[in-house]
Amino acid sequence: MKNKIYLFLFALIPAFAPCVSKAQTAGEPSVFNSDWSFHKGDIANGITGVKAETQWKTIDLPHDWSIEGPFSDEWASATGYLPGGIGWYTKSFAGNSSWLGKQVYVYFDGVYKNSEVWLNGHLLGKRPNGFISFQYELSPYLNLKGKNTIAVKVDHSEFADSRWYTGSGIYRNVYLIVKGPVHIGPWDVAFSTPETSAQKALVKVKVTVTNSTKTVANVTAKVNLFDADAKVALSLQKQIRVKPGKQDVEFEQDLKSPKLWDTENANLYKLQVSINRNGKLTDQVTQTVGIRSIRFDKDKGFFLNDKSTKLKGVCIHDDAGALGVAVPEEVWVRRLNILKEAGVNSLRLSHNPHADYLYNLCDKMGFLVMDEAFDEWEIGKNKWVAGWNVGTPSKNGYHEYFKEWADSDVKDMVLRARNHPSIIMWSIGNEIDYPNDPYTNEVLNTGRNPQIYGKGFLPDHPPASGLTPIARQLVKAVKAIDTTRPVTAALAGVVMSNEVGYPEELDVVGYNYQEYRYPDDHKKYPNRIIYGSENGMAQQAWTAVDSNEYISAQYLWTGIDYLGEAGKWPQRSNGAGLIDLAGFKKPEYFYRQSLWASKPMIYIGAREITKAEDKGIWSHRTAEPVWNWQAGSKVKVDCFTNCQETELFLNGKSLGRQSRADAKNHVPTWEVDYQPGELVAKGYNDGNEVCAYPIKTTGDAYQVSTIVDNDVFDSKAKGVSQVEVYITDKDGNWVFNAADEVSVAITGPAKLLGLESGSNNSHESYQANQRKALHGRLIAYIQTIGKPGTVQVQFSAGTLKSSTLTLTVK
Repeated sequence: MKNKIYLFLFALIPAFAPCVSKAQTAGEPSVFNSDWSFHKGDIANGITGVKAETQWKTIDLPHDWSIEGPFSDEWASATGYLPGGIGWYTKSFAGNSSWLGKQVYVYFDGVYKNSEVWLNGHLLGKRPNGFISFQYELSPYLNLKGKNTIAVKVDHSEFADSRWYTGSGIYRNVYLIVKGPVHIGPWDVAFSTPETSAQKALVKVKVTVTNSTKTVANVTAKVNLFDADAKVALSLQKQIRVKPGKQDVEFEQDLKSPKLWDTENANLYKLQVSINRNGKLTDQVTQTVGIRSIRFDKDKGFFLNDKSTKLKGVCIHDDAGALGVAVPEEVWVRRLNILKEAGVNSLRLSHNPHADYLYNLCDKMGFLVMDEAFDEWEIGKNKWVAGWNVGTPSKNGYHEYFKEWADSDVKDMVLRARNHPSIIMWSIGNEIDYPNDPYTNEVLNTGRNPQIYGKGFLPDHPPASGLTPIARQLVKAVKAIDTTRPVTAALAGVVMSNEVGYPEELDVVGYNYQEYRYPDDHKKYPNRIIYGSENGMAQQAWTAVDSNEYISAQYLWTGIDYLGEAGKWPQRSNGAGLIDLAGFKKPEYFYRQSLWASKPMIYIGAREITKAEDKGIWSHRTAEPVWNWQAGSKVKVDCFTNCQETELFLNGKSLGRQSRADAKNHVPTWEVDYQPGELVAKGYNDGNEVCAYPIKTTGDAYQVSTIVDNDVFDSKAKGVSQVEVYITDKDGNWVFNAADEVSVAITGPAKLLGLESGSNNSHESYQANQRKALHGRLIAYIQTIGKPGTVQVQFSAGTLKSSTLTLTVK
């Protein structure tokens, strides 16, 4: 696979839907999130002391206790100056006599971290990794006729154990799965299409059947593939004799004229695999799959369905500001729609597996995904405590468990998600080769070597030669599960890794912030497939992709602001994103949209002429959408657009038309003598106006205004309404510089999940019902509680005119 990699692939949405119907199909999972009890702190005598502990509060999962704060400089900048600690969860549930003779499992999508799980006092297992999904069988210890209690201890006492915010607790969904003695495990279906074209696809389905009895079982295994109209596209079945243990059964058939999955048309099929015994359905697994081909070429880049495609990517972390890492699916839908609008077609899930539903959304919305396993291997990296690159770092982290758990963790990552059409690469590590953090090599004494801790070679640090055998081990573990996608890693110290052969273990090689190496390394290593796995915002970083056929990708750091990896107190989050913690677009977003989006767009922002632009790799453009300046000011107006020509108007008078192609960095600019009123930019293609963007001089803050994304909900589910709150003047114009404190009052069957302004420095409590606006806005997350009724939500801000909206829960 070193010269040219052909990958003909598949898709899977895990069978874990967020809502479960009353009529549960045999073997399908049910959400197990409601009515848990939580205790913050350790419990005397451990599991034997759980019943005696009295300090419990009732919660629903997912739950992140770290986001409850408070922010304090006694904690670590790396993890957002938020606390870790130890927490306990319990849930009691009634047994069911229908479970007799069946296997009952509890499935955790993610628990951060060091989880230990008990049922009725019996230890089921431990899992150190906070990002990996796992399940335990409950059957041996179940009371089928009475009460059962699950207890979970979560130990995040090593709070400075990551370079970004991880949260703490059972922060993803939990499911209960009831299976017959002959069944299919949740990760035991592999769907692939090794030969794919618009004319036909060879569909292969491999099913691992588990027989937990002591005798041979005669069963019928069925595979049905349904198209988007619920019509049967394929139907296959086999009679099989399953010996005790596990047995594979494989299906294969051509599908004519398949609807191919791609980023513009995310065509999906429903795969239904079932086990029938004695004429009765005993188990069923339902997944959503897609058909597409991918390949990477050392000279031509990346191809999706044989079409050359540039990967316009961003890196993302798990959190969503006020919500921590316990993020409702609706929040990611809004965020992904915003990124899609900017022209983003690929996501790098940094630097760990993410929540199950996020992969589902990428499948449905047409995002190409790099799934990533680790940020460190057997030796710890620096986790900064007093600010990024400041003071003495912590060395706590996953490396403490790597030797014992790495193979299992990376295999489980692949098994869990291997059938998603969105996933195109498995990454075994991010910046494991960061120069001198921890690995070193004599070559660091020479040449151009970015991001070095210390000067040159540090002989007391571990040698970089240790990277290669571990990379080989992890690649082998991945390929034991999936050979249809390339294995990659994001390299920070390419020059050092080249010396020890680390890149040669990979199918495709990611370069972080080292675009200048592309030409020389392409010549020196002609069989290497190179792409940009992490990149800054500058125009030249994209030009390195856009102008080189052999470079397929750029992944910006980052798509969205995130908690942690912060500077000195009071900064507690990172502002590198195209959109902020509240999901609001920054000026940099519009610049990226001008480079990547195909739909006509235009944006203008102003800044003082004397204000110099920061030239750092993560620096953002300062063109804010503000037209309130001092009388007589001379203001620079920048225009980000993908239109051929742009014309600027001030109070209806043209200030001139400019060609985008002729403008410096393709950004038309004007120096304008400020006059209050309205400034409008109009975009033209082939002489025709195709879009416009106005900014206005605003009056004083007068009222609170809202924009709500959803106001009607079903009482059977807990839905989230995302309310954008703006401070506006009398005419309804957004007052950008307003910083009023907004309060929220709710009546009816709903609760406030959180308020987020997007500030990277605010230490206001995320548990409060008020927050100061940043740039005249914030977002409120309102969650219904599963009961019908009318919800009234009032937003007020001191003497400003308040706003009330109504949500209906049917």
